[in-house]
Formats: sequence, structure tokens, C-alpha cells
Amino acid sequence: MNREQYNSDTRYEKVLHNMDLLGIMDVTTTRQHKNGTVVWKLPIKNNNSGKTNIEVASFSTGYVRNQNSGYSNYQLNKRVDNKPEYYKDYKYTERGTKEWTGKYTKFVTRGCKLIPIEIDRLEYLITYCLKNYYIKNANQVVDGNYVSKWRYDNLADAARLDYETKDLQNKLNTIKRIADYETI
Repeated sequence: MNREQYNSDTRYEKVLHNMDLLGIMDVTTTRQHKNGTVVWKLPIKNNNSGKTNIEVASFSTGYVRNQNSGYSNYQLNKRVDNKPEYYKDYKYTERGTKEWTGKYTKFVTRGCKLIPIEIDRLEYLITYCLKNYYIKNANQVVDGNYVSKWRYDNLADAARLDYETKDLQNKLNTIKRIADYETI
């Protein structure tokens, strides 16, 4: 994304400001820019490989995709029901021929809700990344090491038990000193 080009529009300025706040880098190549694609690299390591940072992209076709998680890129667009399709319902007769029953079968598929305007895609991408990568992965350390929730909870429980054990040990030592003092 050409920063100078977008500084005149306030919505683009806000997207650039949010990108700077979140530490997102624009890694769009010249060819991608010509095709209307914008690619961002987040400062969060990819959980699948752990070696690369997460990349997301906005395409001129209206799709918003994750670029490097899993085996293929997947859409981040919201899912909606497509228009239903109707097919004739057939049954097989005793002679083995197919005969129409006079009924139709309704078939509904789900598809992605496309976002045709670029600034809307970029704003959607910022909010999606904030919600799904920054907030949900808040337990990632700055250097990108991921600490799972169950491990974090176990470490917190262990620290709490250690504190309680030390507290009980101190109380026991105090009781022993009092008992030793009274026997004298």
C-alpha cells in the first residue's frame, strides 16, 4: 500500500494509524499491488508452523484471506446462505427406471459475503485481526512464543500451590517454635 497515496482520505489514514499501533507491516509486492491485492504481515507467529508470522490479504475480488495458516489459504469473510437451488425428486420404479415424483428437493449452500470496496475490506481486516489474532492470542509473548491457556492455568495453579505450601510451612515452623518455648 502506498502510504502517500492514502494520506488524503481519512478512512485510509485511520487504517494506517491502526496498522502502526498494532505493529502490522504492509508486505505487498508490486505485482500484487497492480492486481489490487494488499498483504499484511502481523507481528504474531503462526501457530501451525511457529516459524513464520501470520499474513493476511485483501483481494480486489472482495475476498479477505489468511495467507499462511494450514495447507491452503482460507477466507476470513463472513459466511452467508446462498440462494436455494431446487432439484427434481426422482424415485426408481420396479422396472428400474427413474420417475419424477412431482416434488422438488431444496438445496442450500453457504458462501462468503464479498466486500467489494477496498477500504471496507481493510477496515474489516483490521477488526478481524484485532479480535482473532491479538485478543485471542493475548497470551503470546512479544517474541512470538505461544503459551497455551491450559499451560498458563497450570503454571498459575502451581505458583498458587507453591505459595500456599510456603505459607503452611511458615505456620508450622511458628507452631513448633511456640511448642519448643512452652516446654522449656
